[in-house]
Amino acid sequence: MDTQKDNNNSPEEIIHSVIRKLSKLNYVKPTDLPNIDLYMDQITTFMDSHLSDIKRNNDDKILTKTMINNYSKNKILPPSDKKKYSKDHIIVLLFIYYFKNIMSITDIQTLLWPLTENFFDNKKSLNLEEIYKTVFKLETKQIADIARSISKQFKLSEESFKDIKDDDEREYLQLFSFICLLSFDIFIKKYMIESLLDDYISKKEKKTKEDKKAEKKKEK
Repeated sequence: MDTQKDNNNSPEEIIHSVIRKLSKLNYVKPTDLPNIDLYMDQITTFMDSHLSDIKRNNDDKILTKTMINNYSKNKILPPSDKKKYSKDHIIVLLFIYYFKNIMSITDIQTLLWPLTENFFDNKKSLNLEEIYKTVFKLETKQIADIARSISKQFKLSEESFKDIKDDDEREYLQLFSFICLLSFDIFIKKYMIESLLDDYISKKEKKTKEDKKAEKKKEK
């Protein structure tokens, strides 16, 4: 999403422009997923072309070879098959792309490991593609609510610092207030994500211990 061309617009115009763009952003729709395996170069090209609207600057890269290799080394992304990547690989890369801005690599590993372990290259009815379709549908339904929430936060920020006489100073402080509201929203949701993952890990570790105890009892 290249915002540089909006530099001459007022903050309000930029906000409304971004909100309008939300409904038109490029997403990798389930129907866009390729049915053939791709080489790494083809993967990066595919991601770059389908997610171009999300770029902050035109020369930004959505995905690079180095990123893919790092994800594989960290065992977040399953290994390729003779240097080719399947539809399931692309789905995992898409999840990583969205998660990496708000989650640590460790948290992404925690979240994605059960997904890749149980559903990657799964020929059953509930496979990775079906999961992606379901999540995609849920997320696209949220766009209108997100736009309304952003508009509400912007209106709240506009009500702040109205008594400041200097136009530039008032505009900056209102912008600062708006960014603080957006950041607080992200902070709370990030905290919630981390808490949910910590709880998941705790329950998983507890179950593992209980299973080990049960096995020892059987051996006796």
